[in-house]
Amino acid sequence: MRSALLLVLPLLAAACTQAPLSPLDAARVCEERARAAQAPTGAVSIGASSRSGLSTGLSIGVSGDYLRGRDPLAVYEDCVLSRSGQLPVRPPRLR
Repeated sequence: MRSALLLVLPLLAAACTQAPLSPLDAARVCEERARAAQAPTGAVSIGASSRSGLSTGLSIGVSGDYLRGRDPLAVYEDCVLSRSGQLPVRPPRLR
């Protein structure tokens, strides 16, 4: 049993690792995380239908980076570095 576990663990670890992204692909992914570190996000929805009548919705999102007061630029740089293994090649496009 133990020897089987020792054979399976490296295979599971290899399956969980992801290939690093290119710095440009990482930048696209990490910009959203940096935006979330700037301020809480939210959305309001209002709808109507003849079947269910009026419907409303409200969603608010607060990232852990925002709660910790992290600088969005630092969040972006750390994210790109961790996902690509390289420093960002361009500044983030933040709103």
